Amino acid sequence: MKLTGNTIFITGGGSGIGQAFAEEFHKRGNQVIIAGRRKENLKNVVKANPGMDYVVLNIQDPADIARAAKQVIEKYPAVNVLFNNAGIMLMDTAAGSVDEKLLTSTIETNLYGPIRLTAAFIEHFKQLPSATILYNSSALAFTPLASSAIYSATKAAIHSYTLSQRVTLRKTNVKLQEIAPPWVATELLPGATEDPRAMPLKTFIEKTFKILETDAYEVAVTGADALRNNVGPNEHTFVEQFNEMMGL
Repeated sequence: MKLTGNTIFITGGGSGIGQAFAEEFHKRGNQVIIAGRRKENLKNVVKANPGMDYVVLNIQDPADIARAAKQVIEKYPAVNVLFNNAGIMLMDTAAGSVDEKLLTSTIETNLYGPIRLTAAFIEHFKQLPSATILYNSSALAFTPLASSAIYSATKAAIHSYTLSQRVTLRKTNVKLQEIAPPWVATELLPGATEDPRAMPLKTFIEKTFKILETDAYEVAVTGADALRNNVGPNEHTFVEQFNEMMGL
């Protein structure tokens, strides 16, 4: 994608990877609008980055998604990039009873939310000379972390949906790119900011932007590529080995 001169709407932009992306896009001369549930977080990011804007959004609420999309398009009719970044990652057990609250909130945030939000912007994007939809999936979409099975499954679903959507939009001016991060040192997973196995956030952003500008369909930086490439009849052994390495 073109990395400058865009108007970009980023969900989950008040912290972690979303904030880092927002700030990097802002530095590169893009108009950035961040969204999330926590108003104070959004205000703090905007205050630290004059020129940014924010919209409070509950990504689990279809009505709020429609409201926020309408608000952004009306205020920023040049908006041409949607970055579906918001997500939650919680530990679960696929070998026991289901936590219904965790199940519902994870699926609504990580899967339903991006699908609904993209649908709310897609007709607007089709009218523009060019537009880009970004999805933040995960390396765990391809090699699941068994202790976060629901999260991993939602990211696998996002990958599949992106493939289908790219095909259906292939004759339009709307392009899709999927970012599949490795384990990054953010607050998404407790303890990750101190764990030496997690990639520093700054490093991840630098590596990702180098690939983003190539128009690659998928962005799997070093550290994520091994998990991404684990596809095929022998994937079960790799999944077991990966989870054993993670202490499961």
